[in-house]
Amino acid sequence: MTFIDRIATNFASVGPFGKLPVSGTWGSAVAAVAAPFVFMPAPLPVRLLIIALVFIGGGLACDIVERNLCRKDPGLCVIDEVLGQWITYLPFTALSPAQLFWGFVLFRAFDILKPPPVRASECWLPGGFGIMIDDALAGVYAAISLGILLALGV
Repeated sequence: MTFIDRIATNFASVGPFGKLPVSGTWGSAVAAVAAPFVFMPAPLPVRLLIIALVFIGGGLACDIVERNLCRKDPGLCVIDEVLGQWITYLPFTALSPAQLFWGFVLFRAFDILKPPPVRASECWLPGGFGIMIDDALAGVYAAISLGILLALGV
């Protein structure tokens, strides 16, 4: 494994979290815990830049991991969960722990259930970018749903 392969694998797996059982949940949990400290305090243009960098970097890293493991969308890749979870929180500058939790639950639900067009989106882009796009769309669904819950006073 080359140096680039190791970097890509560590980025795609968010360190050790992609190697844990139920890795997608762990990837989302790490993103949810980190969001109030490293994502949400940033101004909106910076958060959008972070989302773009995670999407591009994750797509490239997941592409390398897919090729190395000869598997489509390997469970080791959880950077897509980070992307989707942070898209869930993108419209909000501050959330209570309970609201962060609901955002986590909503994202996981949309990521697992994959309502249209989330499931179909996996085929819209090649390789690692196909891995990233469905979680981005699940994050959009979750952000809208979280916004509705917040408007209802949850």
